[in-house]
Amino acid sequence: MTTTPTLTGPPESTHDPYADEALRDPWPGYRRLRDTGPAVWLPQYEMFALTRHSAVRAALRDWQTFSSAYGVMMNEEMNQVLRGNTLCSDGAAHDALRRVVIKPLRPHALAELRGQITDEAERLVDHLVGRGSFDAATDLAHHLPLAVVSNLVGLPEQGRERMLVWASEMFNCFGPRNERTVSAFPVLQEMIGYATTEAVRGKLRPGSWAEALHDAADSGEIPREAVPVLMIDYMGPSLDTTIFAITSAVWLFAQHPDQWDLVRDNPALIPGAMNEVLRLEAPIQSFSRYTTTDHDIEGVRIPAGSRAIMFYGAAGRDEREYPDPDRFDVRRGAANHLAFGTGPHVCVGVYLARLEMTALFTALARRVRRFKLGTAERALHNILRGFTRLDVTVSPA
Repeated sequence: MTTTPTLTGPPESTHDPYADEALRDPWPGYRRLRDTGPAVWLPQYEMFALTRHSAVRAALRDWQTFSSAYGVMMNEEMNQVLRGNTLCSDGAAHDALRRVVIKPLRPHALAELRGQITDEAERLVDHLVGRGSFDAATDLAHHLPLAVVSNLVGLPEQGRERMLVWASEMFNCFGPRNERTVSAFPVLQEMIGYATTEAVRGKLRPGSWAEALHDAADSGEIPREAVPVLMIDYMGPSLDTTIFAITSAVWLFAQHPDQWDLVRDNPALIPGAMNEVLRLEAPIQSFSRYTTTDHDIEGVRIPAGSRAIMFYGAAGRDEREYPDPDRFDVRRGAANHLAFGTGPHVCVGVYLARLEMTALFTALARRVRRFKLGTAERALHNILRGFTRLDVTVSPA
């Protein structure tokens, strides 16, 4: 016989997941939050924290209750700025925008790019392995997103060199209103200014993804005023998230040579290995949602009008979902990780990210016997987790 859980006041925690020390090593704090309850009130931010895999997954799939239309950031300034793009919309409005943005990112559309991305990955890995040592964060991970993706987006050359800065600082603005968030606002304004004044007809590469947004506005598929914020959907998420995921994968394989041997011996494990990397080191650690009605999560009441933070990084290490969750196991079968989200707002670039990662690590598996770590510098970032520098020396296969 099932019993209805007794509703009580929400459990609270004084843990600050956005403090510097927590960002550097979030896992102990995430575990404390998971153990405290399925939804935990953070008085410092006046928001709920969802850190268990089951709670985060359920909330992401219930867009009617956990709405994105009020913004997915942890500060209202940013929620106002980006309202109306795919991240910050719901229902029919979201579906119409997403249909346009995702068109060049669907598997059948990317099939034409597979050969180009694979060839580019092979050339790059040949060059880097020939050098013997390189920075995996810049020399390796930056290459495909910048060489291939930025060209496909079709932005004008002037200003494109700022894309990595814009992408990083845009995500910093997603956090609560701390020093990192506030200092990133001017860079965000620069990005929006570029999207509004430079990413326009006559300056875009013909046939590019960016030009297709203007075509969609001309045909009435999307509102004309939505084009600049939709342009940001291409300029931001397609870069840093993939770059950090690639670098984290190198870092994990360097520390776990037995897992690298499994991949080298059986390259069919690579897609699953990439899922395991994303589970352990989610490039996006958290977004938020706004509750439209009172909602109960395993006995905890979240009132209407609350903001709940979905901690993807914490969900990936939930021992309730994954046995021995801190262990890196390329054969685990972690396809249910939430690093790309789930539900109607699952990342539009998921297929492209997987294609890039698989191409690079397939090439590396043929050429590299071991990675040896040198200097490593982590990004101190509100939302993203990864390395800004990761020096490695490789032993050729």
